[in-house]
Amino acid sequence: MTAPVFVVPDDVLSRAIPGGRYVLDGPEGRHAVSVKRLRAGEDVVLTDGLGRWAEGVVEGAEGKDRLLVMDLESVSEEPAEQPRITVVQALPKGDRGELAVETMTETGVDAIVPWTASRCVTQWKGERGAKSLAKWRATAREAGKQSRRTRFPEVAEAASTGQVARLLAAAGFAAVLHESADASLATAALPATGEIVLVVGPEGGVSPEELAAFREAGAAPYLLGRSVLRTSTAGTAALALLLGRTGRWG
Repeated sequence: MTAPVFVVPDDVLSRAIPGGRYVLDGPEGRHAVSVKRLRAGEDVVLTDGLGRWAEGVVEGAEGKDRLLVMDLESVSEEPAEQPRITVVQALPKGDRGELAVETMTETGVDAIVPWTASRCVTQWKGERGAKSLAKWRATAREAGKQSRRTRFPEVAEAASTGQVARLLAAAGFAAVLHESADASLATAALPATGEIVLVVGPEGGVSPEELAAFREAGAAPYLLGRSVLRTSTAGTAALALLLGRTGRWG
């Protein structure tokens, strides 16, 4: 089994000395000591979530929220995957947004863009929007740790249809999942490098106006499969297909 992953501040790994020690405290330390119940001699991975990481060995615990890590190895950096895959996710109702973020993170998405589509029941506005975005980002962080990633996906600010169109126009391959499409995502020609951007619409579907704007930006509609998936699961299913076809799941 791979070693559990814990997040440390960005500057910690840049100052880490091979063979040195580190005290993991705060929420991460509490999780390691009180939830994971790690003991002396077990391996752990410390990461900044940006691709840099170092492995260490548990020396012991102090209280309920301090884990002493020794024998830190030299810092490694995980290169960014190619092609980079971004999923534009329309805002689902309730906690289905966090479900989508969690499963896409565990699967291997590189970036998630929340999209305020015209047919979204949920709208992110003011304080409520800020809290919802914070939940998505916290979910990506926790799912990144759970799946032993050292490079967590970026979760962008909520985007309008116009902003999504500009993102699609700059992509090497852009697609909109649509149940009425003729072309299949399973047979689409995909780039080996650059960025793939995939749009997942809301439960009510992508409106004709939005589909037209995305077509103009260079994004064609593609069919994922015979069944119609919910917005909270369609992105994960499509992402798994793309990861397999691009060789990232080799």
